[in-house]
Amino acid sequence: MTTNALHHFSEDPSIVRFVPHVPRTNPEHRRAVWAIDAEHAPLYWFPRDCPRVTIWPLRAGDVGSFQTRLATTASRVHAIESGWLQRMRSTPIYRYDFEPDGFYPWEEANGQWIAESEVVPVVVTPMGDLLEAHVHAAIELRIVRMLNAQPRDET
Repeated sequence: MTTNALHHFSEDPSIVRFVPHVPRTNPEHRRAVWAIDAEHAPLYWFPRDCPRVTIWPLRAGDVGSFQTRLATTASRVHAIESGWLQRMRSTPIYRYDFEPDGFYPWEEANGQWIAESEVVPVVVTPMGDLLEAHVHAAIELRIVRMLNAQPRDET
């Protein structure tokens, strides 16, 4: 499996070298530098720690049922809580581009790649308006009151 471009997204525009580390969200994992492929990159078009739901059909044949079930013409839908909308509008996010050499797919998640040695980014690009990034990528961004609403017990 190969990829042409790998990315990392951050609110920090000044990273000159990525050093392998154990991620706080996966403390059992070995030290690595993490990257995402271009297809899955929109998963990171959000401020850090912004709760989100992202959904898209995995097979081309599922697009029709996906669009019907979600009442959309988009091929991908993202949702955030309304309390994060202002941060989506105002938080600067930077895309770091990497050469794929030295990375290999992380088998536990589609689109995730890891390297076990230091990585120097090729270029750093400000993402600009994150809402506009969704529009240009034809990704429907939904703003909802809560993402983890639990069904109420009616008894």
